[in-house]
Amino acid sequence: MLIAEPSGNLFGLTQNAGMGWEAAALGGKQVLILSTHGGVRAPDGRPIALGYHTGHWEVGLLVAEAARELKASGAIPFAGACTDPCDGRTQGTPGMFDSLPYRNDAAIVLRRLIRSLPTRSGVIGIATCDKGLPAMLMALAGSHDLPCALVPGGVTLMPEHGEDAGKVQTIGARFAHGKISLEEAALAGCRACASPGGGCQFLGTAATSQVVAEALGLTLPHSALAPSGEAVWLDMARRTGRAILHLTELKLRTRDILTEAAIENAMILHAAFGGSTNLLLHIPAIAHAGKVKRPTVADWSRVNRSIPRIVDCLPNGPRNHPTVQVFLAGGVPEVMLHLRREGILNTTVKTVSGETLDAALDWWEQSERRERFRRRLRDLDNIDPDDVIMSPDTARSRGLTSTVCFPQGNIAPEGAVVKSTGIDPTVVDDDGVYRKRGPARVFVTEHDAITAIKNQTVREGDVMVLICRGPMGAGMEETYQITSALKHLPFGKHIAVITDARFSGVSTGACIGHVSPEALAGGPIGKLRDGDTIEIIVDRNKMEATVNFVGGAEELQNRPPREDLRADPMLPEDTRLWAALQQASGGIWGGCVYDPGDIIAKLHSAPVTE
Repeated sequence: MLIAEPSGNLFGLTQNAGMGWEAAALGGKQVLILSTHGGVRAPDGRPIALGYHTGHWEVGLLVAEAARELKASGAIPFAGACTDPCDGRTQGTPGMFDSLPYRNDAAIVLRRLIRSLPTRSGVIGIATCDKGLPAMLMALAGSHDLPCALVPGGVTLMPEHGEDAGKVQTIGARFAHGKISLEEAALAGCRACASPGGGCQFLGTAATSQVVAEALGLTLPHSALAPSGEAVWLDMARRTGRAILHLTELKLRTRDILTEAAIENAMILHAAFGGSTNLLLHIPAIAHAGKVKRPTVADWSRVNRSIPRIVDCLPNGPRNHPTVQVFLAGGVPEVMLHLRREGILNTTVKTVSGETLDAALDWWEQSERRERFRRRLRDLDNIDPDDVIMSPDTARSRGLTSTVCFPQGNIAPEGAVVKSTGIDPTVVDDDGVYRKRGPARVFVTEHDAITAIKNQTVREGDVMVLICRGPMGAGMEETYQITSALKHLPFGKHIAVITDARFSGVSTGACIGHVSPEALAGGPIGKLRDGDTIEIIVDRNKMEATVNFVGGAEELQNRPPREDLRADPMLPEDTRLWAALQQASGGIWGGCVYDPGDIIAKLHSAPVTE
């Protein structure tokens, strides 16, 4: 060893001994555990220093459980962290300008941490929420030649008397409209989280990312959406510790698991659950990191036309079961059983269990675990698991529709996204088509848009057009305070939203986002004026949609851009750089990634200026 090993590996042993590891045990396999842990908890759980959100507050407990299991097996666990922000906390603030760019930065940091422990045999990632979990998945995907596994951070429990973490974000708008009192707003704000850890209780971006991680084969079966802090949640970390050592023995690497078929399965599960539209940005990014072909809009359209939504979960309805009830009903493997019966899932892929997905589903179907959790849902909540996760035929009979489609038209010549399953069914015609024609109300800042809602100057029938909020204008901010306010106000379902920004995973309504090109890139959306007539048609049966300025493409083309188009004056320079790099790498439809080859090629082809 002294002759063959580099000095860094030898000094690493010195450091390990210096930190107190028993010298006789220094030869064990080294496993790196990376997490997004934030905050400082006392042993009794009371806060010493708060984190940004509940999603990473308890993650350290999972790190400890996995580490204890590794140590008991003779391995040497290492732990590192890159914490993550809270999209709920930054809604409507300049902090949102860093939200999506953070994902790329964190993935880079996490990959650098992995490479900075050159003696590691495998990696466990532990993450929960909207940007930290996609970043962790990108980091693991980029570790092609290592065994890697993910432990999802789980979900927060629902309060017995209170609102979920999505609805509670509308207390300002509801108070402004006289729908709740000051006392009711204060009470709701303090009661939304019934447990101190885990992601939000709805199928937003955090929960959908957990589902996608399991669909990719990067978690053990029945891991996504586990209740944070519970025994089953801690057990998942221990079992993952054993699994990563098993993967090292099998020499099963991430590149063997993260394949094109696995990406397709993730898209299928996204559609079957009715997942967040933000995964249209994250799944291509994970594929890119894993050196797998990125799915295109055509791929997304094909999947969503053919895959039924079969999960009834917040916010899509119809009964809006919280995510923990989806977990009790069987979670991802239960949904996969239905899809396997339909022949629309690739079950030959490998998973971090070391087995094929087919073998994992065979185990799940006959398992005591499945029977126990489904029975517990009946006993605790008096809910039939088959009312939460349904067969395709049952789902269709109850009005569940496919998840997303991609409108085009003279406002969005390069495309847009609408979560068609989230449109209020009471404003959809009997033939399953949403039809909307109304006057545009154009806003260049999110502040002006939410002020108009609170001041009641936006009216039933209007089409809100929010521009300059795409990558160049605002880092492609998330505009949940707009959509959530509309959802929880009586007239809101009669207002549509069109924007070059994106939406929260919990957003519902006739909300068309990702409009391309964005206003600041010369997109025709940047030429719209107040009073322009806008027509939106979304066919929820054929999964086809259009969004058009009724005056016609030629009239819109001949118009000059609005004079008030501008990037937000508070847009950070870091985010301006992110916007340029991701645009050079395929833009939003390519997952907002950094592709070194594309960036370098564009730099070399750029004209030289004196």
